[in-house]
Amino acid sequence: MKASLFSSNRTIKYLAVILTIIVIYTLTHHVPSYIPEYGMSDQEQEKPSQLQEQKEQESQEQQQSLIPPGNQSPTDVRLQLLPEDVRMQQKVKATFVTLARNSEVFDLIKSIREVEDRFNKNFHYDWIFFNDVPFDQQFIDLTTSICSGKTKYVLIPTEHWSYPDWVDLDKAAAGRKNMKEAKIIYGDSESYRHMCRFESGFFWQNEVMDDYDWYWRVEPGIEIYCDVNYDVFKYMEDNNKAYGFTISIHEYRKTIESLWGHVKDFIKANPQYVAEDNFMDFISDDKGETYNLCHFWSNFEIGSLNFWRSEAYRKFFDYLDRTGGFFYERWGDAPIHSIAASLFLPKSKIHYFEDVGYKHGPYTQCPLDPGYRRERKCSCDPSRDFTFRGYSCGKKYYEKMGLEKPPLWEKYT
Repeated sequence: MKASLFSSNRTIKYLAVILTIIVIYTLTHHVPSYIPEYGMSDQEQEKPSQLQEQKEQESQEQQQSLIPPGNQSPTDVRLQLLPEDVRMQQKVKATFVTLARNSEVFDLIKSIREVEDRFNKNFHYDWIFFNDVPFDQQFIDLTTSICSGKTKYVLIPTEHWSYPDWVDLDKAAAGRKNMKEAKIIYGDSESYRHMCRFESGFFWQNEVMDDYDWYWRVEPGIEIYCDVNYDVFKYMEDNNKAYGFTISIHEYRKTIESLWGHVKDFIKANPQYVAEDNFMDFISDDKGETYNLCHFWSNFEIGSLNFWRSEAYRKFFDYLDRTGGFFYERWGDAPIHSIAASLFLPKSKIHYFEDVGYKHGPYTQCPLDPGYRRERKCSCDPSRDFTFRGYSCGKKYYEKMGLEKPPLWEKYT
C-alpha cells in the first residue's frame, strides 16, 4: 500500500514539472505572427498574404529580368520549360533543315548534338537532310541515331542543282575566273553557287517540305551556347513572326555588284508586294537608292515556309534567277532572303533570337546579360559577341527596330 502511494506521488511530481516547463515556455515565447487566428488584428492577418504577393511579384520580376530587353511579349513563353505532355500537345508543324555532304557527317553530328541537348531533346522535332548526291549509309545511321525526331533524307532534283538553260556558261566561267584572281572567298566555286541558288529558291519547294509550316536551318560546325527551354517555332507562330536570325553582317560588295539594281527594277514593277511598315531602313541608308550591304546571316534561320511560298517571294526569286546573277556573280542566299524579308514583311514580323547563343565560323552571338547566361547555362564568352562590332549590323538593327540595347552593350563594341 505504501509502495503504491509512493509511486502515485512520484507520478504527480513529474507531471507538475512538465506543466511548469510548458507554462514557462509559453510565457517566454511569442505566438508566430503568421498564424491568422486567436486575437490577431485584421491588419496582422493580412501580412502573410501581402508577403506572399510580394514574393511572387519579386519572383516574376526576376524571371522577366532573365529575358534580354527588347523582346518581351504579352505571350512570352520563354521563362520556363513546360511539362512534356503540354510541349508535345502544343507542337506546331516544324522541322530542322540541313544541306550537307556525306563527308561533313562528323562535323554535322556535333552540331546536331548541340541542338538536341540545348533544345530538341524537349520537343523532338523532325530533321530533313538534303544532298545533291545520295546519302551513304554511315551518314544515315549516325544522324538517325542522334536525332530525337524523325529523320528524312532527300536527293536534290537535278534541275535544282544545275545551270538553267538561260545561263551563258562561258560568261559564268569568266566571272568565276575573275573572282578567283581577285581572291574572293568561294569566288571560283561552282558548288557554292548551286548551294546559294538552292537555299534561295528550292529547298522550300521540295515536296518533303509540304508537311511543314516552319523550319530551323542548321549547318555543320555550328555551336549553340544556351539552353532554349521554349518552343521557338510556337513562339514565332503565336507572336506573328515570319523570319528569325541571330547574327547580322555586311555582305562582300564584289559578290553582288548588280543585285540591288535588279531589286529596284523588281519593286518598281511590283510595288504592291512592298509592305507598308517594311524594314527598308535596315538595308538602305538612303530610302532605297542604294544597298548598304546589311543582311541576316542565313546559316541560322528560323522562318516561315509560307513566306517563301508567297506570291511576292516566288516572283521575286524567279525574277532574280532569270538574271543569271547567282552564276555570273556570286549572289548569296543571305542577302536574297534578307532583302525579301525587309521589303515584303512588316518589320514587326522579323525577330532577333538574342537568347540562343550561336557560333558559325569566326562570328559569335552571346547574350550579354550575366544573369541570363547563368539561368540558361550558356557556355559562351560575351567578350566574343559580334552583335555590336563594327562589321556587324546589330547596332543598326536595334536602332531601326526601335529596341533598347542591352545594358553594358558599349563594353562589347
